[in-house]
Amino acid sequence: MATSTATHTTQRHTERVVPFQAGDGMPLNLIHIQGSKPPTLMPVLLVHGAGVRANLFRAPVARTIVDELIDRGYDVWMENWRASIDLKPSSWTLDQAAAFDHPRAVETIVRETGCSEMKAIIHCQGSTSFMMSAVAGLVPQVTTILTNAVSLHPVVTDLSYWKIKLTVPLIKPFTQYLDAQWGLEQPTTVAKILDVVVQVTHNECDNAVCKWSSFTYGSGHPTLWSHENLDSTTHEWIKQEFAKVPLTFFEQMNACLKQGHLVAREKRPGLPMDFVAETPKTKARVAFFAGEDNICFLPESQRQTFEYFDRIRPDYHSLTIIPRYGHLDMFIGKNAARDVFPAMLAELEK
Repeated sequence: MATSTATHTTQRHTERVVPFQAGDGMPLNLIHIQGSKPPTLMPVLLVHGAGVRANLFRAPVARTIVDELIDRGYDVWMENWRASIDLKPSSWTLDQAAAFDHPRAVETIVRETGCSEMKAIIHCQGSTSFMMSAVAGLVPQVTTILTNAVSLHPVVTDLSYWKIKLTVPLIKPFTQYLDAQWGLEQPTTVAKILDVVVQVTHNECDNAVCKWSSFTYGSGHPTLWSHENLDSTTHEWIKQEFAKVPLTFFEQMNACLKQGHLVAREKRPGLPMDFVAETPKTKARVAFFAGEDNICFLPESQRQTFEYFDRIRPDYHSLTIIPRYGHLDMFIGKNAARDVFPAMLAELEK
């Protein structure tokens, strides 16, 4: 397989697309980003959430987390795993990503760079699935993991819990996906009906994709960020960054919420069915981050997983709660470079 399909140079960075195959043969890719000078530090892998793509980490703000990492000397890699909207849609599960995607992404970076160790910054369902890989011992090369929003113990509001529990069985006979792009165009009858529901229940702004994202991922107005934390350019940019999420994911998350922690949907070689039933098979130091105002996954999510890891290895891991931030504005907020990134970089460098 060729190691690169495209090279693109921006004013600040050069990017190279590196394709790789997941363990089950699905074509995925990594975006390798470098600045004007060669990196001096180890690779860092960035892993996006559900229904978005690697570009999530490059919002049109003055300073992104990618900028900060490159300027510090890190070798930056962003993974488009099977949840990416840049790939062909599929009815994926967290198990598939944990067993097939993230281990191959890590192996690809190790092969491309020659580095035997690396760090990872993981967000939302990129975080849950990557942590599944980590606790199963499938990514031993990763020595530091910075996880945002949720990892092993998803906790949501009561309204979000009942919404996912009741809504998914109701719409499953009519669609395999929810798609935030239905806010812009409704290609089917079910899309038209759901768009009416979204328009009636979400009046917090005029951005249809923003409203659809809130409807899809929880019960907030908005769910994934505070409007006060986004500038107008980023709020508009959101329109192209959210699309299909399969109902298979929501079914699995419903089961995890019921159990109070991550559980597998399928039996996969190398993965446990219960991800807190055994001692984690990773030596990585984990830095848990959460926005204090996150209503997609409550900060209690990260607090519970931190306490779980801290009981196993006291005074090794960390928990950081950022005030006045929510879910995704931790990365795309207009002032995240001032309010969030310094704490993240400090944890990476410990």
